[in-house]
Amino acid sequence: MNAPAPDLIDLELTVNGTARQVRAEARTSLCDLLRDALHLTGTHAGCEHGVCGACTVLLDGQPVRACITLAAACEGRAVTTVEGLSGPLVDRLRAAFHAEHALQCGYCTPGMLVSAVDLLERKPEAGEDEIRRDMSGNLCRCTGYVGIVRAIRSCTRG
Repeated sequence: MNAPAPDLIDLELTVNGTARQVRAEARTSLCDLLRDALHLTGTHAGCEHGVCGACTVLLDGQPVRACITLAAACEGRAVTTVEGLSGPLVDRLRAAFHAEHALQCGYCTPGMLVSAVDLLERKPEAGEDEIRRDMSGNLCRCTGYVGIVRAIRSCTRG
């Protein structure tokens, strides 16, 4: 017996400032859409349960877990991935992550950068405790977070 054909949907969304049209299965996650259909592999699929934060992207300017967000829910919306981050704050964060040894294997880094940009745009004077609390949804198995927190703290106005 043949399996039924998947339900395909047509989506229009803006990804990193560019209007995109794509056809995908209705059950496709935003993470899979970005990686497989749009070839934006900076968004990493980690736990695929919304726990680790490796897949964090901005959806209409708000951080979301792309692994548990259905692509269909993004119809007509704006998605920013790590590849789409730009500007002086992003440049400072990237340099700070390098200077403070805030990455090792790099798997968590895209989600960390997206979350850090969101944090610093909302709370440009965040202190260390606030940074630790706001970044606690992004897991890193390599660095012990000290360098990550120092890097983000070095980019605050506080």
